[in-house]
Order: sequence, then structure tokens, then C-alpha cells
Amino acid sequence: MGQVETNARGGPRRAMPLSPHLQVWRWHVTMAASIFTRATGVALYVGLFVVVGWAASLATGPGSYDLFMVVMASWLGKLVLFGLSLSIFYHLAAGLRHLAFDSGRGFEPKTADMTAVICIAFALVATVAVWILAYFIGAV
Repeated sequence: MGQVETNARGGPRRAMPLSPHLQVWRWHVTMAASIFTRATGVALYVGLFVVVGWAASLATGPGSYDLFMVVMASWLGKLVLFGLSLSIFYHLAAGLRHLAFDSGRGFEPKTADMTAVICIAFALVATVAVWILAYFIGAV
């Protein structure tokens, strides 16, 4: 048999309860918008490495730049760039939403829900529109 974990006094350790909000909290669009804002912020920080890689490849010569462009033209590179463009558009819309919040507007539940949906929809539509345009001009 395995060992029983003990607490500081040597007694058996009891399982800690989960936070109550995990059992009773209901997911809603404003919660998702808040999570998306944080996630896209992190994605944009990670995307900075792509920009640094691009600049470094430019500085080190044509061979490095060609290799960078081959990587970015791969399906994985395009997926990363699509995710970055989605993150840029969502974070832009969320930033404008929070600018309205900073002025004291938009806190009513219906308004907050509506602006969260608008941010998500804008990010999706703008990203798809940019990628369709890029496809038609031959940039993808």
C-alpha cells in the first residue's frame, strides 16, 4: 500500500475543497471576453518573437531572410500569422471597449454583453477579411 500523506501535526491530510465558484459560476460572454483579452495579450507578446525573428533574419542576410520566409509560408507559419492577426484585431476591439469602461460607460449587463459579442465578431470578421484580401492579392 502507498503512504498516507500527513499534515503538519502528523495526522492524515484531508482533501481541500475546490473554490465554490467552480461549482456555481455560470459561463457568460463577458467572462469569455475577459479571458480572450488576457489570452490575446499573451499571444501578442509571443508574436513579438516572430517580429524579432523577422528583423534578425533581415539583419543577417538574404539566406536567413529566405529561410524565415519559407518557415512563415508553411502551414504552421500561416497558422501562427492567422492567430496573431486574430489576436491583434480582438485586442484592438477589447481595448476600445475598455476605453469606454474607463469613461464609466458600458457597465450595464446588456451593454457589456453586447460589446463583448461585438468585439468577438469584429475580430473574426476582420481577420477573415484581411486573409481573403491577402489571398486575392497573392500575399498568402
